[in-house]
Amino acid sequence: MDKTWNNKAWFMVLPVLVLVAFNAIIPLMTVVNYSVQETFGNNLFFFEGVKWFQEVLNSPRFHASLLRQFAFTGLILLIEVPLGVAVALAMPRSGPWVAVCLVLMSLPLLIPWNVVGAMWNIFALPDIGLLGYVINAMGISYNFTSQPLSAWFTVVLMDVWHWTSLVVLLAYAGLVSIPDAYYQAAKIDGASRWSVFRFIQLPKMKRVLTIAMLLRFMDSFMVYTEPFVLTGGGPGNATTFLSIDLVKAALGEFNLGIAAAMSIIYFLMTLLVSWLFYTLMTQSEAEG
Repeated sequence: MDKTWNNKAWFMVLPVLVLVAFNAIIPLMTVVNYSVQETFGNNLFFFEGVKWFQEVLNSPRFHASLLRQFAFTGLILLIEVPLGVAVALAMPRSGPWVAVCLVLMSLPLLIPWNVVGAMWNIFALPDIGLLGYVINAMGISYNFTSQPLSAWFTVVLMDVWHWTSLVVLLAYAGLVSIPDAYYQAAKIDGASRWSVFRFIQLPKMKRVLTIAMLLRFMDSFMVYTEPFVLTGGGPGNATTFLSIDLVKAALGEFNLGIAAAMSIIYFLMTLLVSWLFYTLMTQSEAEG
């Protein structure tokens, strides 16, 4: 029996397509337009071809910002994913404390990004901030406004505090979906705690951890608000990540051609690395 297809359902999707076109496609086309042209005002544009792309790709400033961006993202993934899994494993599976733990884990995610940066700016000040005062009282020289290493430590610590909860919640969702029969069988076999984690819990968390790592990669690779509010990219250019450098080129220097070309390179790089990352993760899961 042949099926009768009703294409009227596509009309329900039309408002979404219009909204996406307005919010994404049209601005993207504007950026593409600026990336291949030069303007001196008065709506006078001159075609430049790939000049801006070549200038960005050959720029030592772009290379330095990109290196800092990859270093930050790598640190974030190395810290937040294992820490999030460890916290999820320590959380209770039943009882009244489950709701309390879930609420506490959700609180950092509800705070706006600019507020997070402002909070940590005050919290980490070396003279009046609790974090800065405690570290200096321990005999360790700490001042994130003038020391690059201290600035990096503060930015990474702030991001870990803000976003580890996301990994915790996703990992916890994977853990609670494991049937009790698995644990009962492991207990009968006399499996150790490490064996239970390796052969039962970790395989069941692979899908949610893939999502968590992908989300954290994309977000940390495009981070802007928190480090900008906290350090402004300083001291010097120590925490000037690619996103901050892009905004400086566009709004600070008003170099629209360079900024547009950098935006497209940034977008394609994020898209490509995310696709490669997701492909490798899903392939390893399928092989496993």
